[in-house]
Amino acid sequence: MKGFASIVVTVTFTHPHSPLPIPLIYFPFSPIITMMKHRIFCQILAFFFVFLLFSPGIYAQQAAKPAESGSEDEQKPLPRQFREISLGMGLDDLKEALQKDKLFNFRGDRDVSFLPAREESLVETTGSSFVRRAFFQLRDGNLFIMSYALDTGLMDHYSMFTNLVDKYGQPTFLDPKESLWETEDTLIVLERPLTIKYIDRKAFDDIISESTLIQSRRVKERQEFLDEF
Repeated sequence: MKGFASIVVTVTFTHPHSPLPIPLIYFPFSPIITMMKHRIFCQILAFFFVFLLFSPGIYAQQAAKPAESGSEDEQKPLPRQFREISLGMGLDDLKEALQKDKLFNFRGDRDVSFLPAREESLVETTGSSFVRRAFFQLRDGNLFIMSYALDTGLMDHYSMFTNLVDKYGQPTFLDPKESLWETEDTLIVLERPLTIKYIDRKAFDDIISESTLIQSRRVKERQEFLDEF
């Protein structure tokens, strides 16, 4: 164009992790006097150069920022005990612990049921304060499930959940009905509205395996009966 002095300028910027300059802008512009008449253009250009001036420092700060330290080292192992009651204890020890603990309204043998077919015992008792009801299931004479239904008027699900997360990390399973924490030997389940269970995993897995075998045998027997017709 006549009367227009076109000058091509390339502005380069060296990235902290790149050995070669990177072209950032490439454009023709008119003489300085003409450019000064376009204030908006100058303001945009000034902002652009300020950004280029400070972006390396910002990038370096972000790169140098240490990663947030994980809290896994601070997390506790899953407990197998609540107050004086622990998974694996015998029936006599369980009854003694319940009688001593004022949190439970244990009435002795009246709260104990036996299931001879499964070689299991069930202890069910009411509680006071935060515990509304408590259930303890024993297999082969050892406690493998203890379940506490809490009073929702004194405790809430959110408080229990956040407390468990703070101590033991995020649950391995989570849905609207329940949350599950697990290790090789222990399961902790928090159910809605507000029940918490401690489970011995080995005993629980054995029961699941036995149930699967029983179901498979029943399916086989059913099919054999059908084949007779």
